[in-house]
Amino acid sequence: MLLKKYPGGLWIVGLQRLQSRLPAPKYKFGGASTFGQTLFNSIAILLGIGMLSTPLAFAYAGWIPGTILIGFYGFVSLSHHRAKILAQIIRSDHRLRSYTDIGRKAFGPRSTGLISAIFCLELFSVSVILVTLYADSLHAIIPYYSSNAYKVWGLLILIPTVFLPLSLLSYTSILGIVSTILMIVVILIDGATKKDQPGSLWSPAETSLGIESWRHLGIAYGLFMAGFSGHAVIPSLVHDMEDPSEFDKMITWAFVVATLIYGLIGYAGYIMFGISVSEEISMDLLRTPGYNPTLNQACLWMLVISPMSKFALATQPLNATIEILLGIDLPPATHEDVAKRLAEPSHGTSRKRILGMVQRVALTLLSVGVSVLVPDFSAVMAFLGSFSAFLIVVIGPIGAHIAMKGSCGVFDAVAVGLAVVMAVWGTVAAFLSA
Repeated sequence: MLLKKYPGGLWIVGLQRLQSRLPAPKYKFGGASTFGQTLFNSIAILLGIGMLSTPLAFAYAGWIPGTILIGFYGFVSLSHHRAKILAQIIRSDHRLRSYTDIGRKAFGPRSTGLISAIFCLELFSVSVILVTLYADSLHAIIPYYSSNAYKVWGLLILIPTVFLPLSLLSYTSILGIVSTILMIVVILIDGATKKDQPGSLWSPAETSLGIESWRHLGIAYGLFMAGFSGHAVIPSLVHDMEDPSEFDKMITWAFVVATLIYGLIGYAGYIMFGISVSEEISMDLLRTPGYNPTLNQACLWMLVISPMSKFALATQPLNATIEILLGIDLPPATHEDVAKRLAEPSHGTSRKRILGMVQRVALTLLSVGVSVLVPDFSAVMAFLGSFSAFLIVVIGPIGAHIAMKGSCGVFDAVAVGLAVVMAVWGTVAAFLSA
């Protein structure tokens, strides 16, 4: 019902038109995940490190524009609707198993390289953010050394982890979920138990109703949008559902929950610290006197351990893509092939393995190097949201919709226009901030 109160209610019309033009979907892909399991996975994907900078997004945008933006991006958002569009396209052709497959079908095989490059840039940005987050958190707990020093020392842990198998790395996602839940609980407990400024929900800090800086508004676009990315995994979610016809209902609930939590954290953090809120609200929690130090330090330690453990998982697709592009990837092999390689390793296989190791180490060094050169957490988050998220979440799906439908409606044109303006505005603002 909320959708009907906004001009964005036209999203429903667009979806119905697309549904009428696509072939009748064949839903049974052989997935094993129930509605509840897929809902949990979707919420876990949507809720991530973007939550830490949501209070800053409100500080940059102000109460009124910030509320409009998070509501638009969430409940009636470009993100929410385009997730359904992607799912509808996938259900129309069971052969489409990835975002790249959708792009290839919509735009032709020449688009594969560009789509891969965009995803590589997004994954690299995430790797830089993870390095910045663990180093900033560790510096807040143990301020004897600089954040940059912790980034360099962290290589001793990061480099070995990039060689671990994916089956082992997948367990690190549990740490991310635990740290997210703990962060929400700590913010609310700290704000509720402290009666005086700063950092109290009962005694609000200085805030603003509207925009105070147009450049900051551009950064807010990216900070808000970064929280609603994650569309790259939608094909996997659709294929893994027992009944993909329930995906639309599931993703609606996922975005409702994610938007409410992002709004809760953004509102609480902005009330507690106002316009002086840090780029990572976790920093304010540790610096502000009057909180439970044990609880806050436990939360900060999770923000050290979780990013370091997730680094290898986040960069694994990027490493795999680079290895394929360089021609140094090892093709899948049977058990007999593996045994033969171990018994009689060929020169080509050994060379590829060595070059693959060098490439993974080099990418890790590059991630740390960029984090040292661009230490501003909010700037990298804003770039991730403004450039990557708008392209992947909004412009890409709408473009595929138009290409496959063969025509462009007024609403699609307006949506693309708004997305391009916000993406360019936010990207430029992020670079100026950095």
